[in-house]
This record gives sequence, structure tokens and C-alpha cells, in this order.
Amino acid sequence: MSGGLEGDNIPDVEDVAVGPLQGIRVIEAGGVVAASFGARLLADMGAEVIKIEAPDRLDPLRYWGRARIDDQALWWPIQSRNKRLITLNLRDPAGADLLVRLCERSDVFIENFRPGTLERWNIGCDRLLEANPGLVIARISGFGQTGPYAHRPAYAAVAEAMGGIRYINGYPDLPPPRSGLSLGDSLAGMFATLGVLAALLERRSSGLGQVIDTALTESCLALMESSLVEYDMLGEVRKPSGTRLAGIAPSNIFRSRDDHWVVIAANQDQMFVRLCEVMGRPDLATDERFADHVRRGENQDEIEQIVADWVARHDIYELDHLLAAADIVAGPIYSVEDIFKDPQYQARDMLVDHHTDELGSFRAQGVVPKFSRTPGSVRWAGAWQAGADNDMVYRDLLGIDDAQLAELRAGGVI
Repeated sequence: MSGGLEGDNIPDVEDVAVGPLQGIRVIEAGGVVAASFGARLLADMGAEVIKIEAPDRLDPLRYWGRARIDDQALWWPIQSRNKRLITLNLRDPAGADLLVRLCERSDVFIENFRPGTLERWNIGCDRLLEANPGLVIARISGFGQTGPYAHRPAYAAVAEAMGGIRYINGYPDLPPPRSGLSLGDSLAGMFATLGVLAALLERRSSGLGQVIDTALTESCLALMESSLVEYDMLGEVRKPSGTRLAGIAPSNIFRSRDDHWVVIAANQDQMFVRLCEVMGRPDLATDERFADHVRRGENQDEIEQIVADWVARHDIYELDHLLAAADIVAGPIYSVEDIFKDPQYQARDMLVDHHTDELGSFRAQGVVPKFSRTPGSVRWAGAWQAGADNDMVYRDLLGIDDAQLAELRAGGVI
């Protein structure tokens, strides 16, 4: 099943790799977010991931963001956790040859270069699949490998804009805001990972790999629910609706007495009845304006103002417990500080200890999803040293001796 050669596994570190993808080897190339996030998901689930960086152009994610300690970017050790880090100049023919050798001994190759880049370096899919017909190749780009926009550059912000997400975000008649996250990149990494897993499953019967083409724009478009058919069938263009969904009530955010926001989504009929009881207003459930889902949608402003007035008389802690006890869909809007304090995340190991020599110990998000029998894990955080695993990978996996390694270093290949 595996594209790796029997007996050529890299020795484990003291924390034994676990997870449902144990025994799958992944080569990751490209920079910043999309491919790196997809490969991290595979690594969290037990795959052996070898991340490539150009020796003269390290991954910009090492330096991105304002959050840093002693010039160490805090995103890097999370995004590169559970990965072996090597340097390799793919623009050099000798480096391209080494990539082919790595892919010969691997199951998956994931990259997010602009379309045509690997082909210019003579390491396109045809060459890689010739070397290893069972290789699964995941290609992530802004617009996909084909089409009139294929060679355009794109970041997550552009993908979210052209994929439709940005247009429906925010408030009517105001500039559409972006999320505070690289949503388009992460979505593309997730869809690419889904494609990798499906291709690995199919390979069990065919014995063959294939190419997975994932576009950031299309990954955003895939989340657009029924908005496309609404336009196609009815000519309706879904608009931004602020903090609520038009016609779905009560389902909005409300401010508590102690100045916290809570989401209450009690639009389903029986849940609305329970909310009315909790608010001490059982009469609202039989009020003609609010008696069913459709009429509450028609009188959305009125019912949500009533809920807002009730919420404003209670502190957030009290609200959370009242609503949970009544089995109402509701929850406070959390900051990261709130997440750290929440017992649910603690109980499910979603605040996991990491350690690097540079940063010491710190907590960050755990592994999603949870597996009952072969759980994924955070085995180590990403190292700051570039090429930290060069000797291990090139010597133990490819059989390159010390003299050859010295020559490759001197020539700028690794």
C-alpha cells in the first residue's frame, strides 16, 4: 500500500509516532500556509512529514505576524509541528533529482507553488509519477492548475473575495470585512488533505497514485451553501446580514449586563418555546407574531429586541447556565483567554503542551478530529533550526554519505 521502500524508515524520535496515518510518508514543499496546514493535519494524524525549505529562501512563516518572542514567530512551531525539517534547492537540477528520490520513497507530495513552477524546474507531475506510480500529488494554488486565471498569484484574502465569502460577510452598505484568519488558505489545505486521504484509499485497489488539484477560490466557493442555486433559480443575490441571518429568528448575538456577547439560536419552534419559558414570557410562544418559524422571521426585529432586553438584565455566567439548563442552543463569544479557561477544551485535550529549545514550553491547539483507537498526537513542536533533520533524512532515507552531504552543502543544494 505504501509508496515507501521496506526498511527505509527514518528512526523514530523518543516519542513514538501514533495515529491512523502511521506508515504514510509525506513530502511537503511550498511556503506559508495552505500546503503547510494540510501537511500539518496529516502529521497530526501520524503521517511522517518531511518539510522542504529552500536553503536561501526559508519559509516566510518563520517570520510572519506580530506575535513573536525573541524574534521567534509563534505561528511557526505550530504549523511545522510533527514534521522533519530539511533544506533543498529545487531550482538546482541536483536538488530536483533529490526530490525525485524522496518521492520514490514516499506516499504523498503536497505543494503550493504557482502553476508551472515545478515544470520549469523539471520536476512536474509526469516525472514524479514515472518515478513512483503510486505517488499521490496534492497541488494547491490560487485558482487551480487550469483555466484563464491559473497563473495569477493569489492569497487567502483574494480567494475569499472571489470565492464569495467576503461579499456576504459584514453589514449591509458597509465595506465587506475579512476574517482575522487566513481562512482561504486553511480551507484549501483541508480540502487537499481530504483529497489525499481519498486518493490513498483508492490506491489500495488500483495501486496507482494521482494528482489532486485544489484551488483556494474553489475551496471558499464550496462553503457557499445554497447561495448559488438561489441566484440560478430565483435571481437572488445573497447579501451580508450583519450578526444575524435574515428571516431566521431569534438567532443573533446579544449583549449581557456585564458587557459580554452571547449567541442565542432559538429559531426552531420547540426551542423557542423553551426560550420563552426561561425568559419568563411563555405568552410569546402563542403570540401570533411569533407563533412559528415563518412569522418570527417576518417579525425578526421585534422578537430579537425582546430577547436583547432580557439578556441585558443578566450576567454572562448566569446566561450561559440558564440557557444550557433549558437545552437551548447558545454560547458566549470567546476570546482566546476564554478558551484557555473553558473546561470543555481542557477535558478534550485541546490545549496541548508543546516545547522548543527557543521558546520553552507553551500550550496550543490540539489535534482534530479525535480517533477512538488510533489517536493523533503532538509529538514535537516545529524546530527553529533550518534543515534540522538534513542528516537524518538524507543519510538514513536516501543513503547519502558524509562526503556527499558536504558536497551538497558546499554547492548550495541543501
